[in-house]
Amino acid sequence: MNDKIKINLQMAGATYPATINREDEEMVREAAKQINLSFSQKQDLYRNLPAERVMTLVAYQFALETLQLKGRNDTGPYTSKIKELTEMLEDYFRQEP
Repeated sequence: MNDKIKINLQMAGATYPATINREDEEMVREAAKQINLSFSQKQDLYRNLPAERVMTLVAYQFALETLQLKGRNDTGPYTSKIKELTEMLEDYFRQEP
């Protein structure tokens, strides 16, 4: 069953609407929670950097972790989900003025 739901994700002080599979909601919300945690930690470390630069560091951290795990495990399902979430975020940012 392909049951889609619409949710709002809060990340780094902004709200991002997303349409996801119902069974993925917990994982998607946990991903947003992990982003917020990493963003907050890095923002504390790099107080003089603007938020978009801090978010770049967060993205780098997660990309590096993904590549490290890819070498250790079969990450096909996770890579596919990261790609899907990345496309959702890119679609959202394309809509911004």
